[in-house]
Amino acid sequence: MGTDLALLVQSLAERANPEPQTGRLRLPTERELVASLDVSRGALREQLSMLEILGFLDRTQGRGSYLDVPDASFIQLYFDLCRQLGHLSNDQFTSAREMLEVSVAEAAARMATADDVDALRGLVDEMVQASAAGEDDRALEADVEFHRRLYRIVDNPIFTLLHDGLSHALRSEVVERRRRAVEREPLQTGKTRVIDTVHYGIVEAIGERDGEGARIAMRRHFTVWSSLTASPDAGAPDGKPGR
Repeated sequence: MGTDLALLVQSLAERANPEPQTGRLRLPTERELVASLDVSRGALREQLSMLEILGFLDRTQGRGSYLDVPDASFIQLYFDLCRQLGHLSNDQFTSAREMLEVSVAEAAARMATADDVDALRGLVDEMVQASAAGEDDRALEADVEFHRRLYRIVDNPIFTLLHDGLSHALRSEVVERRRRAVEREPLQTGKTRVIDTVHYGIVEAIGERDGEGARIAMRRHFTVWSSLTASPDAGAPDGKPGR
């Protein structure tokens, strides 16, 4: 089915006409497509409906049909279904995200502007201040935005698509992990939480354009998080905390 749809998209692209005002690829009428593709109307409609569901086709009555590029909901649906059906585990999602973000941090060190670095530092400041005020939801959103901004700095649509899909699938887990970290690291007056401040190391390495340093800082970020959020009985069959 995937190969068939890929071939169909290729055939449709060859027959589409760029719209002068927008540059969007507008398809010929359904009747013209049936004739040029030598398929039945029923088969064509079924395939076009599949492309529309996947986000590769935009059809609006009275305006026509356009080839389109799907947004992150395409991969979000894929990851959601795979997790629900048991084909992918939370550990696999977490591992994939960590490997991806280590690479993204290194790339960001090469590409970030001074304004990007300032914005990243401002988000870490927001985490620290929100945690100090007991506003854990605000700290979480600043944390999420920090990582999202790294992908925007790198500006690779493949990485961005994967990030959006993984973040969507992992958000509930991230919320739970931050809750556990907050419980295990009570904030004392005048102190800060390492789950917040560990992000400063990433910012400093990016600001110094130190790609390897950014990789190390991002790895340390995940190590700190794991040390505070791992299940108490992880790796210990007898129920004692793992080492």
